Amino acid sequence: MAQKPSIPKGTRDFSQKETAERNYIFNTISGVFRTFGYRQIETPAIENLSTLLGKYGDEGDKLLFRILNSGDAFSGVGIENFREEGDTYNSKALSLKVCEKGLRYDLTVPFARFVVQHQNEISFPFKRYQIQPVWRADRPQKGRYREFYQCDVDVIGSKSLVNELELVQIVDRVFSLLGIKVTVKINNRKILTGLSEICGFPDKVVDITVAIDKIDKVGLDAVKEEMLERGLSDRAVAVIEPVLTLSGTTEEKIAKMRALMDGGGAMGLRSEAGLRGLDETEELFGLLREAGLPSGLAGEGGASAVELDLSLARGLNYYTGAIFEVKADDFPIGSICGGGRYDNLTGIFGLPDVSGVGISFGADRIYDVLKGLDKFPGNLDEGSTLLFAVMGREELRYVLPLARILRERGISVEVYPEPSKLKKQFDYADRKHIPFISINGSEEIASGSLNIKNLSSGEQISFPVGDIAGILGFLS
Repeated sequence: MAQKPSIPKGTRDFSQKETAERNYIFNTISGVFRTFGYRQIETPAIENLSTLLGKYGDEGDKLLFRILNSGDAFSGVGIENFREEGDTYNSKALSLKVCEKGLRYDLTVPFARFVVQHQNEISFPFKRYQIQPVWRADRPQKGRYREFYQCDVDVIGSKSLVNELELVQIVDRVFSLLGIKVTVKINNRKILTGLSEICGFPDKVVDITVAIDKIDKVGLDAVKEEMLERGLSDRAVAVIEPVLTLSGTTEEKIAKMRALMDGGGAMGLRSEAGLRGLDETEELFGLLREAGLPSGLAGEGGASAVELDLSLARGLNYYTGAIFEVKADDFPIGSICGGGRYDNLTGIFGLPDVSGVGISFGADRIYDVLKGLDKFPGNLDEGSTLLFAVMGREELRYVLPLARILRERGISVEVYPEPSKLKKQFDYADRKHIPFISINGSEEIASGSLNIKNLSSGEQISFPVGDIAGILGFLS
């Protein structure tokens, strides 16, 4: 009995219509990228694990898809050396012995590797965009897939906050064109570092960040509980909690945080890192105002707000400065865009002191939002314009040169592949939404004419085969 075919959980097939809709997203996003001076690159789906491991934190490392070495991967490994109590194995250590490569987790780390590897061939600041799939061994659920596309835009080799400003402008323009209202949330990882310092746990910044990053999913109480489980004291959590619920204008939030970072907290501790983060944040929001984005993002049907969100953490360890997250206002789904500043990523690969900043558009979630809000244009799935019906061998020979001429003029043309009943060919045109059909027999061949029918209006006209202009006018 034949096995029923299936695909892995967390992956999807895309029909012709869905592919056209996805290309609409990709084309819109890449078009905006290019207007800001970004150019496209691509990197392999497979990277060395040494490139990927340790760049996303422990949580991210667990989600890496690892590829078993080819051949007899377990030969000479000595599996018994990895046995632990309870008849289990240290799978993490074992996988490092039998897996040298993995599927890319995101596009940013491969980009950093690309920059280091090709540093003598590129000009800095280096602006690139990349639209490719990534893979994560996550638990599939609504809006979360194991294989999904990212649309990344990054600039590396400049510390200017003008780059952050441009990223927000790119977000505004993309979602204005797509007709999605969004909220752009901004924070700074230096402020989070400052939080860990003023609460007395400077060595717990990663633990604090990982916990805070889950606040939208699990709520404030669960975040507080996780911080306690990660070794923070009740007093330290009490310092952090009011920051996560801080309200007011951007100016008011920065003023309150500046007082805290300058020693005004419960423990009286001061954080230089936190103050630097606040300086950067204040400068960025000043640039946003100067660019005409004071309290909301302008754009017809586009982005609706930009705000300082001090609970925003973004769990990836490589972020060092401004961080961004974008959420749709009118559709319940996770973030559809996110990114931030990273100062040390290329240093891991041997190129220190090269700062970069980037943002990634989650194409699959954007697709779900556009679908859920019925925002896709109605003409994306347009197929062929004209179908040449075929009644016999002579008729086929007659229309083939005409089909070639029309294709050279940019008309999408199909020739029915075999002689069939006209009803069958009409049904084919109807199913594929082909608006015109051309039926030619011995009479048309003898007179050197071409008969074309508009299937919507019923209008039917016969043209001399040399009247290309007239044919093109009728089909337009």
